[in-house]
Amino acid sequence: MNTSITERKRTSLTEFAAERLIKASGAVAIIFVFLIFAFLLREGLPAFTEVPLDNLFSTRWYPIEGLYGMLPLLFGSLVVTIGAALIAMPIGLLTAIFIAEIAPRWLREILKPMIEIVAGIPSVVLGFFGVAVLSSVVRQTLNLPTGLTAFTGALILAYMALPTIVSVAEDALDAVPRSYRDAALALGATKWQTIWMVTVKAGKSGILTAMMLGVGRAIGETMAVLMVTGNAARIALDPGALFNPVRTMTATIAAEMGEVAQGSTHFHVLFAIGIVLFVITFLVNLIASFAIFRQSKRSARLLS
Repeated sequence: MNTSITERKRTSLTEFAAERLIKASGAVAIIFVFLIFAFLLREGLPAFTEVPLDNLFSTRWYPIEGLYGMLPLLFGSLVVTIGAALIAMPIGLLTAIFIAEIAPRWLREILKPMIEIVAGIPSVVLGFFGVAVLSSVVRQTLNLPTGLTAFTGALILAYMALPTIVSVAEDALDAVPRSYRDAALALGATKWQTIWMVTVKAGKSGILTAMMLGVGRAIGETMAVLMVTGNAARIALDPGALFNPVRTMTATIAAEMGEVAQGSTHFHVLFAIGIVLFVITFLVNLIASFAIFRQSKRSARLLS
C-alpha cells in the first residue's frame, strides 16, 4: 500500500516537473523572439532618422555614395521567393500525395528517410552546386548572358523548400481518418476523386502549414541565394525579370555586414533591412495562422 502511494507521488512529481519544464521552455522561446526583435529595433530604427525616407525607399542601393534604396533588395527577395513557391508548392503537394496515398508501404519507407536526408544538405553545398552546375545549365538552355539569375535562385530555393513541404503535407494527409476514405469509396467515388475531394480537403490546414513553412524557408535563406542570384541590386519590371540577376535582402546583410563600421549609417540600414525581413516573415506566419484557424473552425462546424 505504502509502495503504491509512493509510486503515485513520484509519478505526480515527475509530471509536475515535466509540465513546468515545458511551460518554461515555451516562455523562454517567446522571450528570445522578443529580445531579438528589440535588438533589431535598437540597431535599425536610427536608420529611419539618419536617412531620408525618399532615399531609404528609392530604387538605388549604392552605400558608398550614400544611396540606401531598399526597393531593389525587396524586389529581388520577392521575385526569388515567389518563383521558388510557384515551383515547390505543386511539386511538393503531388509528392506528398504520392507518398501518403499511392506508394506501397515498402516504397514509402524508402522515400520518407530520403526526403529527411535531402533536408539536411547544407545550403552552402547547394549554392556551390548552383554556381558550378546549375547556372551553366540555365545559361545554355535559355540562351542567357549569365546563369546567375533570379530563376537559378528560385530553383535552388524550391529544392530546399521541398523537403519541408513534402514532409509536413504528408503527415497532414496521413492524419486524415481512414473512415473518410472508406466512406467516399463506399459512395462510389474513384480513388482519385477520393484523394482530391476528400483527403486533400480534410488535410487542407496541414497542407497550408506546409506551404507557409516552405515559403518561410525560402524567405530566410542566405548563402545559396548569395551565391547564385548574381547580386545585382536592380529592379527590372518586365516579363523577363525572373531571368535577370537580382539581390535579396538576406544576401545583402550577409555580404556587407562584415565590412561596415559598427554604428555607421550603413550599419543601421542593414539592421533596418533585418526589421523589414522580420516583419514580412511575421506577416506570412500570421496570415497562415489566421487561415488555419478559419479552416479549423469551418471543419468543426461541418462536423457538428
